[in-house]
Amino acid sequence: MDRINPLRRKLETGGTGAGVLITMPSVNMAQILAHSGFDYLFIDMEHGPIDVASAHHLIQATAGTPCAPLVRVPKPDLALTKPVMDSGAMGVIFPMVNDRATAEATVRATRYPPEGERGWGPFYAPARWGVDGAVAYFERANAEMLNIVLIEHIEAVENIEEIVSVPGIDIAAIAPMDLSVSMNLPGRRDHPEVLAAIARAERGILDAGLWLGGMALSAEEGNAKIAAGYRFLIMGYDVMLIERAASGLLSGLNNK
Repeated sequence: MDRINPLRRKLETGGTGAGVLITMPSVNMAQILAHSGFDYLFIDMEHGPIDVASAHHLIQATAGTPCAPLVRVPKPDLALTKPVMDSGAMGVIFPMVNDRATAEATVRATRYPPEGERGWGPFYAPARWGVDGAVAYFERANAEMLNIVLIEHIEAVENIEEIVSVPGIDIAAIAPMDLSVSMNLPGRRDHPEVLAAIARAERGILDAGLWLGGMALSAEEGNAKIAAGYRFLIMGYDVMLIERAASGLLSGLNNK
């Protein structure tokens, strides 16, 4: 069966997906980034000022590209996941998945019955996915939708084996900044205790056969993570890209 989801297709053939987090409800920004070579956009409804209508527009801004639109919702709630999936999202990202019960809730929220509890209403998704109508979308949705959980608390690390054993989870991504905060070491992602927690989570995820994800803020860091088994790389976020570009333009300017 040909894959509709380009990110899933790339991962299944042994490739690595590199994407960027979007906090701005800017269709222009999303369109530019989708055309720049990223494998996915990480549309953030947890921390960014993005509502459902904005998420719909950002999802559509990836059309015509091999860039998969993924959306982070605040929690595994059907009221939150249904609108973004029905808008055409190819994956849903869940924060703070710290135990098996929450992991199971992510599956219920992203799958149609009998695998989950997703309700019917894919009015816009077929057009973004390039399939002929709602029935054709329904037939492919459970197999194509990516369920991505974030391991970003020390409690999640302690429960990693039970989290990653839940059927229906595709990617488990380690978020080192939130993890360091949960360990009372805010921002110190290179602290030995944080690194030890990350290593434990990595082992659990890889042993379970899930795709391992994490943050890589440069190609050098990304290559090191790929060598360690990572296949889902978060390469930064829109604000960081603008700040870096702006400071780079000004760097070395006379009389500045």
